[in-house]
Amino acid sequence: MEIFWVFKIFLTFTIFFLMGDPFFSHSSSLPEGLAKSAAAHRNYTAISEFRVLNRKPLKDCPDLNPYLQINTSSIAKLSDDGYITVNVTGVLLPSATDWVAMISPSHAAVTACLENSILYKETGDFRSLPLLCHYPVKAQYLRSDPDYLSCKKKECKKKVNGKCVLRTCSASLSFHVINIRTDIEFVLFAGGFVAPCILRRSQPLRFANPNKPLYGHISSTDSTAKSMRVTWVSGNQQPQHVQYGNGKSVTSLVSTFSQSDMCNTSRSNPAKDFGWHDPGYIHSAVMTGLNPSTKYPYRYGSDSSGWSNWTTFKTPPAGGSDEIKFLAFGDMGKAPRDASTEHYIQPGSLSVIEAMADELSSGGVDAIYHIGDISYATGFLVEWDFFLHQINPVASKVSYMTAIGNHERDFGDSGSVYFTPDSGGECGVPYETYFPMPAVAKDKPWYSIEQGSVHFTVISTEHNWTQNSEQYEWMKKDMASVDRSRTPWLIFTGHRPMYSSNDGNIILPSVDDKFVGAVEPLLLANKVDLVLFGHVHNYERTCAVYKQQCKAMPKKERNGIDTYDNTKYSAPVHAVIGMAGFSLDKFSNKGKPWSLVRISEFGYTRVHATKKELKVEYVNSNTRKVEDSFRIIKS
Repeated sequence: MEIFWVFKIFLTFTIFFLMGDPFFSHSSSLPEGLAKSAAAHRNYTAISEFRVLNRKPLKDCPDLNPYLQINTSSIAKLSDDGYITVNVTGVLLPSATDWVAMISPSHAAVTACLENSILYKETGDFRSLPLLCHYPVKAQYLRSDPDYLSCKKKECKKKVNGKCVLRTCSASLSFHVINIRTDIEFVLFAGGFVAPCILRRSQPLRFANPNKPLYGHISSTDSTAKSMRVTWVSGNQQPQHVQYGNGKSVTSLVSTFSQSDMCNTSRSNPAKDFGWHDPGYIHSAVMTGLNPSTKYPYRYGSDSSGWSNWTTFKTPPAGGSDEIKFLAFGDMGKAPRDASTEHYIQPGSLSVIEAMADELSSGGVDAIYHIGDISYATGFLVEWDFFLHQINPVASKVSYMTAIGNHERDFGDSGSVYFTPDSGGECGVPYETYFPMPAVAKDKPWYSIEQGSVHFTVISTEHNWTQNSEQYEWMKKDMASVDRSRTPWLIFTGHRPMYSSNDGNIILPSVDDKFVGAVEPLLLANKVDLVLFGHVHNYERTCAVYKQQCKAMPKKERNGIDTYDNTKYSAPVHAVIGMAGFSLDKFSNKGKPWSLVRISEFGYTRVHATKKELKVEYVNSNTRKVEDSFRIIKS
C-alpha cells in the first residue's frame, strides 16, 4: 500500500512534465531566433543551466503532496554573516532534480513576471508564459544531503491498522548568508535547472540591520601616503562618518547606481535584467593628516545605521622612500563558502585570500595590487557584495589598488576596445563605484602612483590604447616623467598580457598583437623594469624580452634565484599573474623561447623593492611555498 501511494503521485508528476510543461511541448515549434534565446545567453562568460534559469518557462508544480514543507533554522532577524540550515520535509519520492534556491529580495516574483515582459522581449525572448524573472543568489540540489536520495531520514505520515503505509523523506542544506540588505527566502523546485517548477517557498527572512555599514576597504589617493580612502556599503543613503586616529572624523560622500546606469546599448544584458540586485549605497571618505608607513585604528558608520568594528590599517610608504613590500595578482573573483552552485565560481579565490590574510597578520605587507577581473559578477550584481565580503580581511588593512579587466568593462557597442559581452552589461560602472582609484576621470580608469622605491603605471587594456589616443598619450607622458633617482623602479601593469604561452583561440587569442605593437615600444623607450599582467589564468615569467626576442637572460645565483642585472638595461621582464582564483589554464608541453618559468597553480606574487633590488616571489596559496623567485638589480 505504501508503494501504491507513492506511485500514484509519481505518475501525476510524470504526466505533468511530459504533457503539460511548455518547455517540452512547444520549444521545438518556436521560431529559430526565439528558440535560441537561452543559447544566446550562454555567450556570456561561463554560463550554465543555472545561470539561464530565467530563460526557462516556469509554473507551479501540481500541489498533490500535503506533507511537503520547507523551513529554515532561523526565523529571527539575520546576522551580517552566518549559516542557515534549510530543512525540506514531507518528500514522497526523492529526486536527483529537486533543488533549493536562495532568492533576494523575498518578494521576487519567481512564479510569474508578466509585468516585466518588456524586459524579456528586449532579450529576444517572446514567450508569453511566466518565466523565472529574478535570478537566484545561489542554489543547491537536495542530493547534496547524502541521506536524501536513499531516504535515510524517514517519518511516518499514514498508518493503517497500526502499520505505517506512507513514509516521507527529508533533507537538510546549509547556506552561507551575508548581509545583502534585501530580504531573502528559500524556494523549493522540482525539475532541475533545465525545467524548474515551484513546489514550496519558505517564510521571508530579514536582516537585523539592512542599513549596517559593511565591507570597508581602503585605497591610496596619491603618492604622499598622507591620505587614504575608505569605501563601504550601507542600506542608508544618509552620509556616514569615518572615525580614525586620535579622535579625527570625516563625513562620507554617497553614491549608488541603478539599472539605467548599466550598459546603454541596444543589446540585452544580465545587469539590466535578471541579474540586477539593488547595490544599496556606496560611501567613500578620505582620511587626511596621516603619516606614511604608520598604523591607525578606524571605524565607519553612524549612530543611526550602526558602526563597523574597529580595525587597524597601515599606510603605505611614501613615494621616494627606501622600500615597499606588496602583493600582486589578477583574476581572483569569489567562491561560495557552502556547497552552493553559482553562475560563476572561481575555485582558487578562497585559498588565495586566506594565504594573503595570514601574510598580512605578520605585518610584512604595505599594499595589494589586483590587476583586473575583480569580482567576476558579470552583471549579477549581488555577487559584488559576496566579493567585498571575501576580500575584507585584507582590503580593510592595507591599500587595495586595482586595475580594470574585461569582466568589469567589456560589452559590445559600449566604447570598450573588445566586443565580447564579458562584463554582463556592467560597463565598468559597479567597478568604478566600489573601487574609486586616483584615475584620470570617469570611464578613464588609468592612473599612476608611487609607493616606496616604485613608480606604478596602471593602465586599462579595455580602453583605447592605440597611438595618439588619450590613454596612449597619458602613458607616454607618465612614464617619461618618472624621476629614477626618486623611484628607481618602473612597474607597468594592466590586465591583458603581451606575452603568454597559452594561445587562447582564433576568435579570442590570449595576446592582442595590435596592443603589443602599439604599447610595447613605450616600455622599452622608458626602460620599464617589470611588467605585470593577468587575464591568462596561470603564472609565467619571461626573459628580458622585446619583440619576441630575449634581449638578456638572468643569471642563476648559488641560492637558485634568477637575477636580472638592469645596470645596463636591455628590456622589460614580463610576468603573467592571473592565477588568483579563476579555473587554471594549463600549459602545452611546448614552451616559447622567451618563456622561462610556467606554473599552473593558484597563488599570488610577493614583491619587495628597495632602491637597488626588486625581488619577486610566486607563492603557491595551497602549500604556502615559494615556487619561483627572481631579482632585478641595479648597481
